Amino acid sequence: MQSKSVLLLLFFVFVAFSCQQNKFFDRYTSISDGWNKQNVISYSFEAPDTIKPYNLCVNLRTTTDYKFSNLFLIVELDYPNGKVTKDTLEYLMAKPNGELLGSGFTSVKEHKLSFKGYDHPFVFTEKGTYKVQIQQAMRQRGQPNGVAQLEGIIDVGFSVETLNK
Repeated sequence: MQSKSVLLLLFFVFVAFSCQQNKFFDRYTSISDGWNKQNVISYSFEAPDTIKPYNLCVNLRTTTDYKFSNLFLIVELDYPNGKVTKDTLEYLMAKPNGELLGSGFTSVKEHKLSFKGYDHPFVFTEKGTYKVQIQQAMRQRGQPNGVAQLEGIIDVGFSVETLNK
């Protein structure tokens, strides 16, 4: 009986490790009481290498409290030698009937949003420390100041994944 438990545990560890092998960097920050528009989520990481292609992703966990069909983010990538790229990105978050997109069977959905590497493989051109900064930029129609507290996002993350070719 005990050997079956050990085998089952080893199986789950193997599966969990296998699913994470292609992720070079994967971090999350918990958000409580809504994502304030002034709250910039940032992560620093070392470039894995300057040869292989990667996919850079913004990862979110949302609940049914998220009331929008889309999401606007401002994402900045700071390179080690001073170069900065800054993009305003829009992501589809729900179907036309209001059902949230993403994976998960409960009221919490996981969203993997491509930032770099989705249309052309992203290669780190410089060795050293990179920094990514993520800020919500949601606005309601007729309100130019934006949504001060964006409800329904409980975790904001970022990952650097190797491309399987």
